Amino acid sequence: MAKAKAPRRPLESCTIKHINKTINAGDCVLMRPADQSNPQYVARIERIDADARGGNVKVLARWYYRPEESIGGRRQFHGSKELFLSDHYDVQSADTIEGKCTVHSFKSYTKLDAVGNDDFFCRFEYNSSTGAFNPDRVAVYCKCEMPYNPDDLMVQCEDCSDCRSLKNWNWFHPACIEMTAEEAKRLDHFFCETCSSEGKKKLRNSHAASRPSDTKVDTKRRRR
Repeated sequence: MAKAKAPRRPLESCTIKHINKTINAGDCVLMRPADQSNPQYVARIERIDADARGGNVKVLARWYYRPEESIGGRRQFHGSKELFLSDHYDVQSADTIEGKCTVHSFKSYTKLDAVGNDDFFCRFEYNSSTGAFNPDRVAVYCKCEMPYNPDDLMVQCEDCSDCRSLKNWNWFHPACIEMTAEEAKRLDHFFCETCSSEGKKKLRNSHAASRPSDTKVDTKRRRR
């Protein structure tokens, strides 16, 4: 006769001794990969439980996938710190947790003053069996009609009345408007080809001693 499984009891939190961190249900964590040459896995802890004596602590992990782990693979608009919240769950030993991290909403991530090693963002949920994403559509930008990648530099036309009727096409990648990133960073004002009275890019240098605080130039994410 098979031996009955010993009952387990739920825990609100657990302390991971080798990293001296307390983990709560709902926390996002970095977990040890099977192959040490791979980056750490990222998961959201859904549940924590232990045996009757409080040992053998297990966690129910809901995995985040990196773009390259998805069926479609990494695409140009995927940020370097982008993750997809998947429908893939596993029970893991709490000892495989190697640290805590933060998975921001896309909006919150783009407002960070600096991006740390343990900062990530998520804007899609991912079905690991079908490869489907939720939402299945996002806003596109620039003449290239690509979703926004927060790692990329973009410039905004200041007088884009026509472009505003075309979704978000008043934001441009420098390369798409025949401009280098260095030139874009030096801009005080930018007017796209449609809005420029000369029918080409028009730059206006500010006479102020310092760069205006409302300049519409979106710089790359700064990293700690």
